[in-house]
Amino acid sequence: MTESVRYEVTKTIEKIEIRRYPKLILAMVKGLDDSVSFQILFNYISGNNQPNRKIVMTAPVISSTGSGRKIAMTSPVLSTDSEFSFILPAEFSPETVPVPLDPRLRLEEIPERTLAVIRFHGVARGDLVERKRTELLSVLNGNGMKLKRESFLMRYNPPFMPGFVRRNEIAVEIAED
Repeated sequence: MTESVRYEVTKTIEKIEIRRYPKLILAMVKGLDDSVSFQILFNYISGNNQPNRKIVMTAPVISSTGSGRKIAMTSPVLSTDSEFSFILPAEFSPETVPVPLDPRLRLEEIPERTLAVIRFHGVARGDLVERKRTELLSVLNGNGMKLKRESFLMRYNPPFMPGFVRRNEIAVEIAED
């Protein structure tokens, strides 16, 4: 069973959930091709770290929505533009997280935050992702919500899962009331 990041739904607006997420630790690669970044991150959780410890993968995979840009990924990763990050299990703190051996990978702690999220099913390709991103932003703008960052895609299932059962979400960090 894959660990999923826990969150609290604080409000619902139409199809949009407003969620409070806890502090997270990310293993991050920036500025490289998607497949190269993924391999570096996968190697890290497979033991390319100090003390050569295997790290359980978590869900969701998070990647940039861009403007219709297609992103091929598996679970669990966070990315904005050419930035990909695996969300590390909740058991880790900044003091206990294994140190990466690859200099292209860095660790980052993300503080608690509030996200607006819309859920959808299917293979998360550029056209579907862009439609859902537009829908999310339209509802938020129509309700006067202030955005803090760019939107991103969260995927909960591996690529071999049939599209009709895949859980995907578009999220954006919002300013709290």
